[in-house]
Amino acid sequence: MARKVWWQMLREGFDVARCAVERLMADLRLQGVIRGKPHRTTVRGVAAPCPQDHVNRVFHAPAPNRLWVSDFTYVSTWSGFVHVAFVIDAYARRIVGWRVSRTAHASFVLDALEQALHERRPVHRGGLVHHSDRGSQYVSNRYTERLGEAGIEPSVGSVGDSYDNALAETINGLYKAELIHRRGPWRSFEAVEFATLTWVDWFSNRRLLEPIGNIPPAEAEERYYAMLDEPAIAAWRKRNGLRRSRGGSPGP
Repeated sequence: MARKVWWQMLREGFDVARCAVERLMADLRLQGVIRGKPHRTTVRGVAAPCPQDHVNRVFHAPAPNRLWVSDFTYVSTWSGFVHVAFVIDAYARRIVGWRVSRTAHASFVLDALEQALHERRPVHRGGLVHHSDRGSQYVSNRYTERLGEAGIEPSVGSVGDSYDNALAETINGLYKAELIHRRGPWRSFEAVEFATLTWVDWFSNRRLLEPIGNIPPAEAEERYYAMLDEPAIAAWRKRNGLRRSRGGSPGP
């Protein structure tokens, strides 16, 4: 935890030694949140045919909009349980769709998918795979038909095996540890919904993730698209007989 705090401070312009951060955190008795044991929310859809597993526990993607993973979890409030669904782009672990609901019906996970489709607008049959567990919400006719309409290949893991949807389980665990367990108890559905909105924005745009190089997911995607633009810019300069001056501006 101290390493992440130190790295975040460096990114924000504070010149501080890592040992100083570790010492101060120890003096103040600060430590990172610990993820608890997740609860099982998957109810197998026995009547619906299930797609094959096209992921096989390899949750890596060469580019954005190549692999999405989906799952939902639940939060206890004073007025009952609420359910929270996420759609995550595996390339940089960015949350591209989410929804909070009072029920766990198929329509609520479909709403999260619709948000992801609106936000990302993936190319129809452009190679995007959508992976989930074998829960009845995700193998329902409405959900699989919507994937088909969008040109997305469905993929489903096995029953009762969190490793088959490990990336989504990880995001659920971080959500519970960093927000739900830390700031509870929760009074209402509305409180959870607003807090989730705030957390998703922070997670995608400011939280440093070690698996992608200790940068936020949004920054990782920006770097990817910037690398794609470099060859195009170089080709344009060559085609137009331009070169770059020493100061970085175009030269004749």
